[in-house]
Amino acid sequence: MGAQFADMKQLNSIVEGVGSVVQLLFRSASYAGSLPRQWARFIEQCYQIGYTTLPIVAILSFFIGTVLALEAGYAMEGFGAKEFIGSLVGLSMARELGPMMTSVLLAGRVGSAIAAELASMKVYQEIDALTTMNIPAAKILVLPRLAAVLVMMPVLIVIANIVGWFGGSVVARYVSTVGISPESYFAALRHYTKFKDVINGMEKAEVFGFVVVLVCCDIGLNTKGGPREIGAAVTRAVEHVVGQLAQGTVTVPVAARVGMAAAADAYELFAAGGKFGKIVLVNPLTHP
Repeated sequence: MGAQFADMKQLNSIVEGVGSVVQLLFRSASYAGSLPRQWARFIEQCYQIGYTTLPIVAILSFFIGTVLALEAGYAMEGFGAKEFIGSLVGLSMARELGPMMTSVLLAGRVGSAIAAELASMKVYQEIDALTTMNIPAAKILVLPRLAAVLVMMPVLIVIANIVGWFGGSVVARYVSTVGISPESYFAALRHYTKFKDVINGMEKAEVFGFVVVLVCCDIGLNTKGGPREIGAAVTRAVEHVVGQLAQGTVTVPVAARVGMAAAADAYELFAAGGKFGKIVLVNPLTHP
């Protein structure tokens, strides 16, 4: 009986949290017409969400690209498919790892700051003061952040992809176990990574980033108690958004499969002919 009560309490907490987030979304959307009059707040949030997050996104994306290329080099060396490393790095970064890791970094870098700021305003009754003056918090505190993340996430994803692809080319060129030219690397990347793959990653990033900011705003605005609850709200916000990203997608565990699908297609191209011992490489430089 106690276990059932605990399960119902947990389910009630989940439903209540989802309902609170949805209500905040609709309240914020109802003030969308006021966004042009909040241009200064919108620009400030674009700076906070985009520019301040860019360095850590670029650094991590570079190392993700290098690790993907390095591990792909070890794996593909055994059957002579190193020329197709670019396809693995390109697809993995564009469709899965780029959006997912950028969203996680956004949660840690920006989401925590949003939760801390709004939680402190709630604890010290600044939100109540705004309500007393008939100034909705969803209008001036939430709406500019939601609009800014929708604008800045595609920019962050494009930069993350480019930096990750470049990191893979550095490993492909200078690591002896890989040892392919940048021309071959980028030819394979261009051949197998289509524009729709990049767009698919941008769409995922838009949804992930929007959810991160919305949930962090909701947790911050619903903080209750004293100053100690500010830290608890920040921890809870990051845990919730990262957990939701992990539960809503299985992209990280299967990211390598995306690139390996391209590698398998490439293997069929150059291993076809009936004789396994006779392998003819198809170079993307000469076979676009």
